[in-house]
Amino acid sequence: MTTTSATTVAPHPAAGTVLSAEAVDFVVDLQRRFGQRRLDLLADRGDRQAGIDAGQRPDFLAATADVRAGDWQVAPPPKDLLDRRVEITGPVERKMMINALNSGASVFMADFEDATSPTWANVVTGQANLRDAYRRTISLEQDGKRYELADETATLVVRPRGWHLPERHMTVDGQPVSASLFDAGLALFHNGREALDRGSGPYLYLPKLEGHLEARLWNDVFTYCERALGLEHGSIRATVLIETILAAFEMDEILYELRDHSAGLNAGRWDYVFSVTKKFRTDPSFVLPDRASVTMTAPFMRAYTELLVATCHKRGAHAIGGMSAFIPNRRNPEVTERALAQVRADKEREAGDGFDGTWVAHPDLVAVARQEFDAVLGQRPNQVERQRPDVSVTAIDLLAVDRTAGEVTIDGLRTNVEIGLRYLSAWLSGVGAAAIHDLMEDAATAEISRGQVWQWLHHGRFTRRQIDTVLDELATELADLPRLDEARQVFERVALGDDFPEFLTLVAYAFLADGGDHPDHDPKEQS
Repeated sequence: MTTTSATTVAPHPAAGTVLSAEAVDFVVDLQRRFGQRRLDLLADRGDRQAGIDAGQRPDFLAATADVRAGDWQVAPPPKDLLDRRVEITGPVERKMMINALNSGASVFMADFEDATSPTWANVVTGQANLRDAYRRTISLEQDGKRYELADETATLVVRPRGWHLPERHMTVDGQPVSASLFDAGLALFHNGREALDRGSGPYLYLPKLEGHLEARLWNDVFTYCERALGLEHGSIRATVLIETILAAFEMDEILYELRDHSAGLNAGRWDYVFSVTKKFRTDPSFVLPDRASVTMTAPFMRAYTELLVATCHKRGAHAIGGMSAFIPNRRNPEVTERALAQVRADKEREAGDGFDGTWVAHPDLVAVARQEFDAVLGQRPNQVERQRPDVSVTAIDLLAVDRTAGEVTIDGLRTNVEIGLRYLSAWLSGVGAAAIHDLMEDAATAEISRGQVWQWLHHGRFTRRQIDTVLDELATELADLPRLDEARQVFERVALGDDFPEFLTLVAYAFLADGGDHPDHDPKEQS
């Protein structure tokens, strides 16, 4: 362990490269400059939640009406972010990064957040993989096969972990560093200048923001990093995921705060559904039906995505669509055919609504997504010029969760419990994205599953005995899963407790082992 009088860093084989004295000092500096503001903003989240629990409902902010009414735009995009019609996402594992960069997608989002289990091995090795990817030296020999970059690759974008998460393997002044500052700080320190020198730039995705003040903090971090690292102002660009219900009321303001550093907004649909469940957990009118019924055509989801497109295009920013959970199965043509049909319909709708690009989770889905966007965009790189004057979304529209069609069923309960147990088993074993029953599950979809179970229990849709019976049955069926007992402990804590933990990853982090981590892995199909 590297230790100074005020800083400790856990050992890792890549420490000499990733965690050099200069890199660690840079993260320490960020933590001391911005760490307290982060904690203050997290406390503000708690205050807003208390107000919602007391019956308050969010609305567009009166204090920022001038921002919404103003005539301003974000900075124009850099050339390699002009065309983002297909973006592929995945964890920061070496083989998967190479395959994603070679997939034919416009952009690859290397994900330290929902798709990566934050073992120390994963996060530090992920940073080493990033360094190699930016320098185009990333390669792998595995099972008699060599993986290396093609001549043409996707533009690399990095998603650090959210403001709520700590990184316990590095402490500053006796406290864990912010995982956001750790991930983004190291990525910028090692790769910011390298990316610019190669004709690209240091590009980020920002998760889990709940309002414009959190975006302001990121903007201040970027401005400071540019100055400290000798990067041109505005060279850091960030796309914000609108994946919380509160952020949906502040999209103009978020773009405004980041306007010199903005690369647009993304409709992070799965975390958005979870956010609705979490924020309004005490209100029976916000109880959602089975997860499979909560589609992008639900009125509250349509309102949110249409407002996102209209807001982005008014400000000259890209609007990026979300990810269908369906994935192909190369061993099962019927599953693949169904997945392609689902993804095709999803991307056709997004392109028709005005989105400039979309997400996929698997290389085999790049072509079908591109086909749908090509049909609308043609040779244009995007459709930012397409305004949506027909869109008029009110606070009532964004909160119309009770208009979602569907029922709460015992099959839905069983599905949620099974996904919760399977995903937590994978996550605790070091895998952050897992294919389960031909759907790609990550932390966001697992959050929906446990959030709905909590809702259904506390609003009388199921009794604790009914849920325990399902848990017992599934624990027997899934007995061979690794770390199942701990997965069940975490699930019961986050889905069945009296209170509602903000994030299951915060609870599960205490169970995450640091020994025996596997930094390079594939998400295995769990049948």
